[in-house]
Amino acid sequence: QVQLVESGGGLVQPGGSLRLSCAASGFTLDYYAIGWFRQAPGKEREGVSCISSSGDKTFYEDSLKGRFTISRHAVENTVYLQMNSLEPEDTAVYYCAADTVLSDYEGVYEYWGQGTQVTVSS
Repeated sequence: QVQLVESGGGLVQPGGSLRLSCAASGFTLDYYAIGWFRQAPGKEREGVSCISSSGDKTFYEDSLKGRFTISRHAVENTVYLQMNSLEPEDTAVYYCAADTVLSDYEGVYEYWGQGTQVTVSS
């Protein structure tokens, strides 16, 4: 069974950090681009970052550059999203998605995780 599972979310104070993980089971991520998306309450889902299957290309939503870093580790079959200097506006459910095509458009992605909640609050 093909499955993506996000983890690492939680409650963090403003200025804090979290590292989200996107782990795959039932298939290898080696041939898939991975995208991270988020959906805040009352808002549409938006792209956060994506990384190519080889890891040589990464993209970030402009406002997140310098704070978020996406990376992938083939042996662990996992993609990470390191989030630093978190702000209350980063509060959302974060999803990872996989597809053979690299894109920042969510409609491209075939496989999705269930999401992990990130709450930034004092």
